[in-house]
Amino acid sequence: MGQESSRGSFVTAADIAQHAGVSRSAVSRTFTPGASVSSEVRERVLEAAGQLGYRVNRLARSLIHAKSNIVGLVGTDLHQPFHAECLSALSIALLEDGFQCMLLNAANAERHMGALIERVLEYRVSAIVVMNGSPPSRVVKECIGSGVPVILVNKLMPGFAVDTVVTDHAGGGRVAAERLLAAGCRRLAVVSSGARTASLLGRMEAFRSQAAEAGVPVRVWQEGPTDYSTGRAAALGMLDKDKIDGAFCVTDLMALGFLDAARLDRGRRVPDDLSVIGFDDIPQASWNAYQLTTFRQPVQILTDQVMRIIRRRAETPESPRSVFTLPASLIERKTVRGLTGPEGLT
Repeated sequence: MGQESSRGSFVTAADIAQHAGVSRSAVSRTFTPGASVSSEVRERVLEAAGQLGYRVNRLARSLIHAKSNIVGLVGTDLHQPFHAECLSALSIALLEDGFQCMLLNAANAERHMGALIERVLEYRVSAIVVMNGSPPSRVVKECIGSGVPVILVNKLMPGFAVDTVVTDHAGGGRVAAERLLAAGCRRLAVVSSGARTASLLGRMEAFRSQAAEAGVPVRVWQEGPTDYSTGRAAALGMLDKDKIDGAFCVTDLMALGFLDAARLDRGRRVPDDLSVIGFDDIPQASWNAYQLTTFRQPVQILTDQVMRIIRRRAETPESPRSVFTLPASLIERKTVRGLTGPEGLT
């Protein structure tokens, strides 16, 4: 199999063999790393390939070998800033390491993720990385049974032989509560969405637990999509009635919506009478209009760890599976009282 020529027909290995005056197997050995072929034959084959515009069909080669060099990236809500940043970093790292990247976007329909992963398996992929969302256990078992490594990002599946790279969401939630309490906040709120993902729940529940230890109740908002509109709706729905003075929004997008509604629609001064913390440290969090105090998920460290797992699985498929927990670092800006001086957003 080869590449389509300018005449509209595909240039095949047989065409190269005929043009170079060698056997079909000599062409195959020339393009197979480590295969034995004389320097004279190699030179003739490469010269013919260059003249005809031939390229190796890697997908066809995967039909001969047990696996391809394709890594499938599967996820939902990949348009979200943090997920988009992870996707960019992972796809670049895969290409630099000699892998091909196949993206399957499950959009907001997680019920279709199983079908997407099954489709990826048809290409005999080297590994599958689930960037976010919840893969069906049946499909994960099929991957494991087929010898395809599964790597989960920010998702735990106890009892399954999968590798996991996860941020310390609970640790971030606890520190968020500690920071707001240290700033003198005593009427706390946590803002989440209707999505019951492990990462969002982990942040929210740890925040509530830490506040409860200090004897401080927490007003909970947990409805709507995981985006800007939910943060805005939460601010409009809670600030007047509950007199909130400290809010932890479990993603930055929700925090930005919360801040805009608090300042522009409810006239609250940040951080003078309202402190707000987000999570993810998306690029917009550092914009002058927000200067949001938030938690940074280490995207580059996460990417490096995923790549190490992929390489290790290729070299030693039977090595024990592991859970790698990465820290969430508090980035102190200007939306919490007492952290960065008296100045803040108005």
